[in-house]
Amino acid sequence: MFSKDKQMSSRQYAADILKELERTLSQLDDAEMQAMAKQVLAAERIFVAGAGRSGLMGKAFAMRLMQMGLTVYVVGETVTPGIGSADFLLLCSGSGETGGLVAMARKANQAGAPVGLITIKPDSTIAQLAQAVVRLPASAKEDTAGAGADVTIQPMGSLFEQSLLLSMDALILTMMEMKGMTGADMFSRHANLE
Repeated sequence: MFSKDKQMSSRQYAADILKELERTLSQLDDAEMQAMAKQVLAAERIFVAGAGRSGLMGKAFAMRLMQMGLTVYVVGETVTPGIGSADFLLLCSGSGETGGLVAMARKANQAGAPVGLITIKPDSTIAQLAQAVVRLPASAKEDTAGAGADVTIQPMGSLFEQSLLLSMDALILTMMEMKGMTGADMFSRHANLE
């Protein structure tokens, strides 16, 4: 794919990334997105978790949930309380097999809390524990070095992580519509200690 003889411009790489994102996000299942939105909005509190860059995308989503006026926590932060049956755990995992996230899903189930998953693999361990699953047809980081390398020019899980951020932004817009909210409604909750 990468040739020493011919170097692509950064602009061309960006254009190729946009094509990959359009191809991936055009396959989102609206019914899965609606079901996830309903689970989030029905929860008393939302807990969000992911590992690595997927976790960073989850934190961005948590910020928007807070700006919507929802009670949200990022798992692992010092102010995160215990989960209960009225709450919802949303996990971000391309493989759906990340050990720590599998353990979280099991603990949430034991506490009676429903689990949501945004993933590449809807037949994964976490998906089997989840009540709502959104599939992103990207490539897992372990696939980019092998047979799945033709899905993306990007390294590791980049396509999933980018698609994760954009799909969760679409989920925010879906929930804003369900609640009749505007961006102006959310702005009053923007951080003001910066």
